[in-house]
Amino acid sequence: MTNKKINILYVDDEVNNLVSFKATFRIKYNVFTAEGAAEATTILNDNDINIIITDQRMPGMTGVEFLESILKDHPDPIRILLTGYADMNAVIDAVNKGKIFHYLSKPWNEEELDMTIGRAFEVYNKRMAEKELNDKLTISNEQLEFLLRQKLLS
Repeated sequence: MTNKKINILYVDDEVNNLVSFKATFRIKYNVFTAEGAAEATTILNDNDINIIITDQRMPGMTGVEFLESILKDHPDPIRILLTGYADMNAVIDAVNKGKIFHYLSKPWNEEELDMTIGRAFEVYNKRMAEKELNDKLTISNEQLEFLLRQKLLS
């Protein structure tokens, strides 16, 4: 992989958290921020996002509900859930429904979050490489089947 910056989408209804996150990580990463699910979905539709970090407690739609709602159209980004509450049901839901990679407590610790982003991007790269190999394997299999049919017909 090249040295391109990681594209991160941070979703939180608290503007101060969005500003703080962007100020902390904007030099190291390409940071996109959204105050809610609708804005976040637009960003996902318009950009190649590698990692999604979302707050759990937001008005209208929880972080888990948001992650679950985008799975079909955006299965590739790695998901991280933040919550200021020790809500084990939210964590369990996130793992089961939102396909979450990691759970962190708020307020987040810069070093811990940075390390988690690094690990998440490693997983993202491995998944993308695996996906690319599977696509190539599928094409090779289709070509072999075609050649075999041609040989059987002649």
